[in-house]
Amino acid sequence: MKLPEHDRDFRGYAGLSPIRQWPNGSTLAVSVVVNVEEGAELSRGMGDESNEFIYEAVERVEGQRDLCMESHFEYGTRAGWPRLRGVLRQYGVRASMSCNGRAVALSPWLAQEAVADGHEISAHGWRWERHVAMDEAHERKVIADTVDALQAASGTPTVGWHTRSATSVNTRRLLVEHGGFLYDSNAYNDDLPYAVSISGTPHIVLPYSFDTNDMRFNNNGGFVQADDFSTYCIDAFDRLLAESATQPRMLSVGLHLRIIGKAARIGGLEKFLAHASSKTGVWFARRDEIAHAWRAATGLGPWQARR
Repeated sequence: MKLPEHDRDFRGYAGLSPIRQWPNGSTLAVSVVVNVEEGAELSRGMGDESNEFIYEAVERVEGQRDLCMESHFEYGTRAGWPRLRGVLRQYGVRASMSCNGRAVALSPWLAQEAVADGHEISAHGWRWERHVAMDEAHERKVIADTVDALQAASGTPTVGWHTRSATSVNTRRLLVEHGGFLYDSNAYNDDLPYAVSISGTPHIVLPYSFDTNDMRFNNNGGFVQADDFSTYCIDAFDRLLAESATQPRMLSVGLHLRIIGKAARIGGLEKFLAHASSKTGVWFARRDEIAHAWRAATGLGPWQARR
C-alpha cells in the first residue's frame, strides 16, 4: 500500500546527538517549567462562552458562573505561587514561567516577582485553550495579544511559546512570522531540542513532557502522594543522567501553581530538586538559555528577534 505524503519525522537523531555537551561541560540539561494559567481558564465570570471543567473534581457547570472552579484556580496565585517560589529560591533554580496572557494581565505582580528571581517569562497563549481549531487571523491576534500582555507586565521580551495541548497547523509559522520567538515547546517527541526550517528560517523546538509533570495528580493520572511525583521524576532524571555520559540529554519537569503548590504535594518537588542538585554534570537552565545554547552548539549562530 502506498503511504500518504507527510512531513512527520520518526527517526530523529537515531541516537546520535549533534552536540557533545551543554555549557560548562554539563551533560544533562534540566528545564523546570512553571505554568501560570490562573484567571485564563474558561470562565463565565470572565465573560467567556463556557466554564473550564478540567480539574481534580470533573464537573460541568453550564449557563452559570462556576464559583467552585474559579476558586480552585485562584488557589494557584494566592497560596501556590508563594510556596513554589520559596522552593525554587531555596535550590537556586531559575525556571521558565509559561504564562497565559490573561493570567498575567490579572496578576502582573506575579510576573514581576518571577523576573526579580531570574525566571524566564514565556508565552502559553492568551486563554488556557487549544489552538487547533483557530482560524489564522484570530490565532495571529492571540499571539500578538499574549506577547503584549506578558511584556507589559514583566518588562522583559517573550521569546518562547507553548500552546495548551493541540496547536493549529499554522501555529509554528505564525510564531516565526511574528518575529519575536526563539523557540516553541509544541512537541513531545524527543529528549533533545531540534531545529526546523520555517520558510527558510531556522527555528528551535524544545520538546516538553506530560509524564514528568504534576498534571498527573489530576484525573486519575497516577500521582496521589507527593512521593509519586518525586519518585517518577527522579527515575527519569537518573536514567537520562546515565545516558548523558555518552550522549547529552534534556529533562523537562512541568509544574502548575494550583497543583504542585498544594501543601501535601510541594514536598515531592523538594525531594526531586534535592536529589538532582546533588549530582554533577547537571545544568538547571531556563528554556531560552537551552535554545540559545543549542543554536550555538549546532552552528546556527546567534539569534536576534526581528521585531
